[in-house]
Amino acid sequence: MIDKLLPAPVVTAEAFRDAPLSEMFPEERALVANAVPKRQLEFGTVRGCARSALSRLGFAPAPLLPGSDRAPQWPDGVVGAMTHCAGYRAAAVARRRDVLTVGLDAEPNEPVADPGVVDLVTLPEERAQLRGLAALQPEVSWDRLIFSAKESVYKAWYPLTRRWLGFEDALLTLDPTDATFTARLLVPGPVVNGEELTEFTGGWLIGEGLVVTGIVVKA
Repeated sequence: MIDKLLPAPVVTAEAFRDAPLSEMFPEERALVANAVPKRQLEFGTVRGCARSALSRLGFAPAPLLPGSDRAPQWPDGVVGAMTHCAGYRAAAVARRRDVLTVGLDAEPNEPVADPGVVDLVTLPEERAQLRGLAALQPEVSWDRLIFSAKESVYKAWYPLTRRWLGFEDALLTLDPTDATFTARLLVPGPVVNGEELTEFTGGWLIGEGLVVTGIVVKA
């Protein structure tokens, strides 16, 4: 599914059911040994997706461990992102010479149950936009989509800056005609090729009961 969202040179892999825990490397199993079974399975399966994608770039299977900041430690020369939600795991990777950063997030295509959460993750301009979109296409959970898009923005932002980015630090505009979005940064952005990056652009797709968002910043 996500190969339609993140085309080459990004390589993707996804799973709709969990792999056995035995497929994890010992180092990975040790990290989640005390976690509940659900967490162990999603942790292992999403790394299996990442290894599958990396193999298509020519990398041999190896443990994929989080760093001290909990971000995935990719092989040298690789950028990537992972995501998991109920019934879905996915990963996207690319060579750094081709892509500077990748953002990826998946969520169930269901409304956010708590209105307070929507207020927490959106700006007033975004909430006004959501009301209009909900009237236009009620089959899309727009509040969940904008949350997912902001997660993708953060995953694309962090490898370039190693800094936190709050939900309030980017203003999203969703375009329902071509399933794209633009995130205008409201804080100083990273410097890329001598110029400050002021926004991210990405896309989304709806399918299998999910909303999936993605961002690719090419080198």
